[in-house]
Parts: sequence; C-alpha cells; structure tokens
Amino acid sequence: MVISLKEEVSTLSQFSMNRKIVYVAAGIIVRGDGRFLLGRRAPGTFYPGYWEFPGGKVEMGESPAEALCRELREELDIGVESFYPWIVRAHEYEHASVSLHFFEVIRWRGEIRNHVHAALAWVAADEACAPMLPANGPVLKALSLPRRMGITQAAAVGVERQLAALSRALAAGLRLVQLREAGLPASARRAFAAEAVRRAHAAGALVLVNDDPELALAVGADGLHLPAPRLMASAARPGFAWVGASCHCRAELEHAAALGLDYALLGAVKATATHPSGGVLGWEGFAALAAGLPLPVFALGGLADEDMAAARRAGAHGIAAIRAAWAGTGGNGAS
Repeated sequence: MVISLKEEVSTLSQFSMNRKIVYVAAGIIVRGDGRFLLGRRAPGTFYPGYWEFPGGKVEMGESPAEALCRELREELDIGVESFYPWIVRAHEYEHASVSLHFFEVIRWRGEIRNHVHAALAWVAADEACAPMLPANGPVLKALSLPRRMGITQAAAVGVERQLAALSRALAAGLRLVQLREAGLPASARRAFAAEAVRRAHAAGALVLVNDDPELALAVGADGLHLPAPRLMASAARPGFAWVGASCHCRAELEHAAALGLDYALLGAVKATATHPSGGVLGWEGFAALAAGLPLPVFALGGLADEDMAAARRAGAHGIAAIRAAWAGTGGNGAS
C-alpha cells in the first residue's frame, strides 16, 4: 500500500496551517539481527551532529514511497526491493512543519555506501545514538514494541491452562501480552494477573492489563489497555509507561493518537466467533482506516502468524490474537 499526500487529514490537523509543510519519506532499514540504520547529520545542515533515519523530502509529483526509493539510492547507493508502510508523524521545526512517512525497509540490493551523512551506525531500539533528530526520537519507543500480541482467555479455558499456554508462548518468543479477564472473579483475576506478570517479566515480555488500572498497578504490569468506550471517555492519557486501546473506526483511532497512546488494535480483519460475518474489515478496509496515523496499529480478528506479511503490507505494526496466540500451547480451546 502507498499512502498519498492527500490522505493526511489527521496529520495535517496537527499543523499550524499558515506554515510551509514539508513531506519527508524516512526509511527504517532493518538487518537480519533486528538492528536498524541511523545516519548522523553532516555539518552545514539543519541540526548538524544529530542522528536520523535515512530519507528525505518528497518532491513534486512523487509519492512518499517513490521518494523513499530515490532518497535511499542517492544517500546510500542501494535499491529498495521490499518495504512496508508504517506510521506518519508530524513535527514542528523552526523552519517548517514536517510530515514524516516512515517505512520499514526489509530487503534491498547493493552495498550500503555513505554519500551524505557524517557517519552511519547500526543500532537497536534500546541503544540508539544520541542526540536524535527531534522528529525521529519518539519513533524509537514504537520500534521497541513487539510485533505480536497475545490476549489471554483464562476465564474461558481455565487459569492453569492459560498459564501453561502463556509459559509455552513466552518460551517460543512472545513478548507482548494483554490480560483481558473481566470474566474471572476479582480474587482469581488478581492471582492470575500476578502470576502472568511474573512469568512474562522473567521472559522479558511486556504486560498490559485491560480496563483495570488498579489491578495493573497492584501486580506491577507495564501498562494499561483501554476498551473503545473507555478510550472515547478519556480526556487524557493514563499515567502508565505503556498505554494502548481497542478501536473499530477512524474516530477512535484518531482519539487514541490525540491522547498520545503507544498503539491501537483495529479489527476485526477476518471473521471470528464474535464477528462471524458482519463488521469484518478485510485488509483493504484495515489499510484505509489505519493510513496516515502517528501510532502503531495492530491488526486483530481471526489472525495467526501466517497473516503477518499481509498485515504489514496493509500498514499494520503487527498482529494481535486470542486463540491463535496460544495455538499449539494448550490454551486455544475456547470456541
């Protein structure tokens, strides 16, 4: 999917409309080990010495994707072969309002050669170079967000079965968990949440509690997940390190972005037990709703690991799942 400039209604609304708007394409060039490439701006440019993602200005008549390919060829001497659209962020500099289209570049041809930066560096999200260009800095947190979210269903399958499935999924690499257990009695919910957080943190995974800030604080969870009604009733971001929300329409997604949330879930993409036919977005509908947003959006609804590439092509950060997250781990028995 290629995002056109005219699809930037939500991004442009963040700008002062009497200022020049500069459109920029930025490439997050990812190696096989997960590290991405940063360039340090050269002397004689704006913000000399600051680190940034390679890329540059979208020229008249270009799409952001076309600008990405041209800029990376000019700056790094590489030909982009495969990329995914990601997020679009707005930033106000002294000289202009900038709208940045970020793309994840996963395959390219040619050897990277530095033509414009003072230096290049391959870094991980938790060790990025400083100082970062102001418009690029907030992207680092989003890059540290895992691509797969597992949503628990202990009330449906049983606490012990869900905990066993959680342990197996964590051992297999799951690093983002949402605890959604309103169906459990309060005492059982707290005990389950405490044990789930203990196991997840031992594996280096993030845990968010659905719609219960007191429980999230009590068990030491990493953040809070807001259902759509709670999201739309919120006038400010809750005070957690990580906050996300469930969304079903563009208005909810834009409100999540306005609150500065870290991610959103959007679905249902495919038919599920709770959405057997009506209300299914499909990948085209998902892409249309998620386009041009400044926060990562997970695709949700009837998805499994084999849907990851389709999700990324549609602009998703990754996928979230209930049943499929625990498939093969003993925790997918709910209908």
